[in-house]
Amino acid sequence: MPDNAAEVTAAGIARLAGVGRAAVSNWRRRHPDFPKPVGGTETSPAFALGEVEQWLRDQGKLAEVPLRERVWQQLTGHPAGAVAGLVHAGCALLVVRERPEQWFQLTALPDQQMAELLAHLLEDVAVHGLPVNTPDAVNTSGAVTTRDAVNTPSAADLAPSVPLLRGVGELAAELGARQTFEFLLGRHLDANPRQYTLTPPGPAELMAALALGSSAGSVLDPACGTGTLLRAVEHADAVYGQDADPDLAALTGLRLALHGRAEVRTAAADSLRADAFTGLAVDAVLCHPPFNERNWGHDELAYDPRWEYGLPARTESELAWVQHAVARLREGGTAVLLMPPAAASRRSGRRIRAGLLRRGALRAVIALPAGAAPPYGIPLHLWVLRRPGAGSPPAPELLLVDAAGLPGAAEAGRDKLPWQAVQSAVLDAWAPFERDGTAEEQPGLSRSVPVLELLDDDVDLAPARHLPPPAAAGGADALDAVREELGVTLRRTAELTPPPAPVAPHPGARLPLTTVGELARAGALVLRSGGAGTSASGVPVLTEYDVLNGTAPSGTLPDGPAEEPVLTAPGDVVVPVLGGGAVARVVDEATAGAALGRGLQLLRPEPVALDPWFLAGFLRSTANNRQASSYMTTASRLDVRRLQLPRLPLAEQRGYGERFRALAAFEDALRLAGRLGEQLVQGLHDGLTDGVVRPE
Repeated sequence: MPDNAAEVTAAGIARLAGVGRAAVSNWRRRHPDFPKPVGGTETSPAFALGEVEQWLRDQGKLAEVPLRERVWQQLTGHPAGAVAGLVHAGCALLVVRERPEQWFQLTALPDQQMAELLAHLLEDVAVHGLPVNTPDAVNTSGAVTTRDAVNTPSAADLAPSVPLLRGVGELAAELGARQTFEFLLGRHLDANPRQYTLTPPGPAELMAALALGSSAGSVLDPACGTGTLLRAVEHADAVYGQDADPDLAALTGLRLALHGRAEVRTAAADSLRADAFTGLAVDAVLCHPPFNERNWGHDELAYDPRWEYGLPARTESELAWVQHAVARLREGGTAVLLMPPAAASRRSGRRIRAGLLRRGALRAVIALPAGAAPPYGIPLHLWVLRRPGAGSPPAPELLLVDAAGLPGAAEAGRDKLPWQAVQSAVLDAWAPFERDGTAEEQPGLSRSVPVLELLDDDVDLAPARHLPPPAAAGGADALDAVREELGVTLRRTAELTPPPAPVAPHPGARLPLTTVGELARAGALVLRSGGAGTSASGVPVLTEYDVLNGTAPSGTLPDGPAEEPVLTAPGDVVVPVLGGGAVARVVDEATAGAALGRGLQLLRPEPVALDPWFLAGFLRSTANNRQASSYMTTASRLDVRRLQLPRLPLAEQRGYGERFRALAAFEDALRLAGRLGEQLVQGLHDGLTDGVVRPE
C-alpha cells in the first residue's frame, strides 16, 4: 500500500455502504477476505480506503463511491490530519479557480511530478490569490510572536495530498471551487463540534449590516475563528483576520480568498498580546471574542496604548476586546462585538463603560434572544461602537434594543429563532438612530436613552432595565380580541369532544398484526429519514419541535453545496425517533413541501393500500411505542420498522382513520385554547400592573 493512501474507519465504511456499524463488524467476522486494518487502534482500526472500495464493489454492496464521500474519506484519512489536508485542498482550489487550464494539465501528470509543479504554481498564485502574509508583530517585550497564517506548501508537503487534490479538483468541476471548500470545511466542523466555537449565520449577517450596511470598506476580525463574520460582509474591499489558533487562521485565510476578490490578510497570533495589525485603521471591526478569560494579558499589557478608556480588570477580558476593536477603527468607523450580558452590568467594568459613554464611543447595546449564538443558554448582547472623530462632540444618547422580547423569540430556543423578525426589528431601530442620533421609543423593544441618565453609580447598560414595558398584550382592545377568540375555541373544543366510547363486542381481542418494516418491504409504504439536503433549496424545514407542538415548519437547512432534501407531501406520516413520545403527524396541504428535519422519520403510504390517518393513529399507541423503543445512555430511540398495525381492508382502515382524524382536530383545538388562555392570563396580569386594565 502506498504511504499516502487514505484510510477509513468502520464508521466511514458504514457511511460508504449506507449501513450501520454493526453490519461492518459482521462483515469483518464473516468474510475472511475483508481488508485487514492498516492503522488506528485495536478498538478503532483504520482500513485502506481503496481496498475497502474494491471489496464493497466485489461483494455487490457498492456500485460506486459517491465523489463527495470519497473526497471526504480521503480528507479524514490524510496522514498529516484533516486540517493539513484542508489547507492543501484550499491552495489547490485557488489554482483551480485562477489557473483552470494549468490545473487540467497538472492532473495528467504522475503524482510526484504533479506535486513538484503544483508547488511552483502555488508560489506564483500566492501573489494574486493566497492570503497575503502579514508582517510580524511584536508584543510589549519586543519578541516576535506572530506566524504566517498560510504558508505556501512545498512539493514534499504536497506529496501525501496528491490523491486528495485530484478528487478535490473533480469535485470543484461539479460544484465550483468555493462551494467545494465550503462543503469540506463544513463537514470537518460538523464532525468536530467541541473543538470550535462557531458564530451562526444569522447573528453574523446582522452584525455585518450594523457595521457596514450595503457599503464597501475594509473589515477586521481580531478573533476570526472560521471566518464566518468576515464572510458575512458582501462588499468588502479588504478583509483582515487574526486568530490565536494557527489552524483556524489558515482555514479562514483560504476560505476568504476563495469567497471573493477582496484583498485578504490573515495572521496566527493572540490579538491582545501580539497584534499583527498595529498600524491598521479599518472601516469596520466585527468580533465574537472569547468570554471569561482570566489569562488575557492583564499584567504584561498594563501600559498598552489601546486602553483609552481605562485598563480592564483581570475579570473583564471582553472590555479589553472592545477597546482593541475601537483602536483599530478609522475615525467614524464602526465596530460590532458579540458580548456576554454580564459585561453590561458588572461593577468591575463600570468605569470603562462610563468612559465609552462620555466619549460617545458606545452607540448601541442590543439584547438578542437566548439561543442566538454560543453559549446558547444566555441572551447575548451586541455592542455597536464608533471611533469618535477629533473635535467632534460626544453623542448625547445611547440606543438600547431588547430583541429577546419579540413574539416567539423567548420560547423558540436554538435553531428556531425568527431571525428575519429579529434582524428587521434591530435594523429598523438602528437606522433612524444612526441617521438622526435619536429614535422614536418603541415600548418593550427599543429606546434612545440620554447618556446622562445612564451615568450613575452602576452604569448598567442592560436594555431590559431601561425600556418601558410594552402595552399589555397590545392594550385592552387586543385583550378583548384574545378573550373572544378563546371563547370561540372553547366552544369548538366542546363540540369536538369525543362521544362516549362504545364497548367492543370482544374487548381485548387482538387483530392480526403486521409491522411497518414488512409493509415497506411489500411496497405498501416508503420510509425516508430526515436531515439530508442544504439551504440551497430555500424551503422551510419541519423540525421535531414542530411535530411535537403541532406548529408550522420553523427550521432551516444547513449551508453547503446543494443536496436533495426529503420533501413532505400531503398524506405523509411523520414520526420523531428520539425521546420516546407517542407522536405521529399527518402532513396536510399547509405543511406539504417542507423539508424533513433531523430526528424525524417519514412514512409515505400507498393510497390504495393504507389510509394515512389509520396509520398515524395506530403508530401513536403507547404499547406500540413501548415495544418498538430501544434505550440509549440518555434517551430512548424509536425503531419505526418495529411499529405494528392491524391487517385490515382499506374500507375498515378509513373508519378508524376518520375517528383518529377527529381526535387530532380535538387535540389541535385544545392546544390553541391553552395558548390563548396563557396569553389572556399574562395579558391581564400585565394590564393590571401597567394600569391598562382597572381592577373593577
